[in-house]
Amino acid sequence: MHRHLDEKIKTHFSKYKQILILLGSRQVGKTTIVKKIFPKATYLLVDNEPVRKILETYDIESYKNLISPDAKMLIIDEIHLLSNPGRAAKIIYDQLSNVDLVITGSSSFHIKNKTSESLAGRKIDYKLHPLTFSEYLVQKDIEQDLNFNILENVTLKEELKDKNYLFDMESILESILIYGQYPQNVNNPNDKKYLLNFVDSLIFKDILELKLIEDKKLATDLLKVLAAQIGNLINYSELSSRLGADIRTIRRYIEIFEQSYILFRLYPYSKNKRNEISKSAKIYFYDNGIRNALLENFSNLSLREDKGALFENFIISEIVKQLSYSDENYKCYYWRSKQGSEIDLVLENNEGLIGVEIKYKKRSLNQAFKNRYKHAIVKMMTVNNFY
Repeated sequence: MHRHLDEKIKTHFSKYKQILILLGSRQVGKTTIVKKIFPKATYLLVDNEPVRKILETYDIESYKNLISPDAKMLIIDEIHLLSNPGRAAKIIYDQLSNVDLVITGSSSFHIKNKTSESLAGRKIDYKLHPLTFSEYLVQKDIEQDLNFNILENVTLKEELKDKNYLFDMESILESILIYGQYPQNVNNPNDKKYLLNFVDSLIFKDILELKLIEDKKLATDLLKVLAAQIGNLINYSELSSRLGADIRTIRRYIEIFEQSYILFRLYPYSKNKRNEISKSAKIYFYDNGIRNALLENFSNLSLREDKGALFENFIISEIVKQLSYSDENYKCYYWRSKQGSEIDLVLENNEGLIGVEIKYKKRSLNQAFKNRYKHAIVKMMTVNNFY
C-alpha cells in the first residue's frame, strides 16, 4: 500500500530527533503506514485498557516496565485517548533519549490543545488524509507510480486540454464522487453500509469520548446541513437560526469538525476589499463518501443534481491533500466579486496567481478574475482534463 507520505515518514529520524506525530481522521491508514515503515518498532495501542492505565500514570518507572529496554523505536497509537497525551510523550522523549518516538492520533483538535505547550520544539506533525486520486489508482493496480498530476495540471501555465484516458475514467470517477477515497473503498468498493456506520464512528466516537461537543443531535444536524451546502458560503446567522443554536456553538462545532479532518474551510482571496467578498468562508469535505453518507444519498451521477458540486469538492479536496504532501507552497482561496462573478479555486505563491474554474462539463471561461488580476493565469478544469 503506497502512500505519498511514505518517504517523509521513512526518513524522518535520519533528519530529526523530534517526535513524529501522524494526524488524521479514523481509518485513513495511520496505523498501517507506521507499522509498514517501522516493522520492528515496539507498538502500543492506547485503546488497550492495560496499556492506557500504565500510560495514564505519567510515571517513567511504570513506562520502563512497559517498554523493553532494548527498544529503539516506539509507536503509540491513538494517543489522543489519554487524558494528557502531551505529558506522556514528553516524559518518554525526555527520559528515554535512546528511543525514537512515533505517535498517531485521530483528533488533531485534542492533540494540539493538549500538546502545544508541553511538546514545543519536541515534535514534527504530518497529516494523513483519505487517498489521493493517484494513491487510489495505484492501490487498484491501474497505475504503477504515485504522482501529483492534478496539482501539476492546476499549476501549469498553459490551458488544460481534454484527454483520452487508458482506463475507464468514467466508472472510477463515479465511484470516487459517490463513495469517496477512504482505503476501505479500494477492496470493498461502493459499500454503503460501511460508510453509514463509519460516519457515526468517525464523527462521534472520538469527539464524544473526548467531550468536545455537548449535543450530538445538533452536531449531526449541523453536519448534514453543511454537507448539503458544499461549495457554498457559510452563513453562521442562518445556520444558528435554522438549527436553533447559539452562533458561538455553531462556530465552535465547525472548528471541531475541521480540526478532526472531517471538513475544511476555504477563505476568499481579496486585494480589493471594496469590490470583493473578504470574510465569508466556503465549506468542503475531505471526502465525498462521508458527505454523501451524511445525506444518505448514494444515487448514480446520472440521477443527481449535485454532481457539479461533488466534482468541485473532489478537485478542491484533492488539491488540499496534494499540497499537504508535496513541497509546493501555494495557499488556497476562492474568489468572488460583489457583482457575483466567481472563481472556485485560487492558488497563490511568491511566483504568481492561478485561478481555476471547476466545472463538470466545459463551458466558457469567466473573464472577471483575469480582468481584475491581469497577471493571473486562469483555466478551467473538467472531468475530461483534470488528470
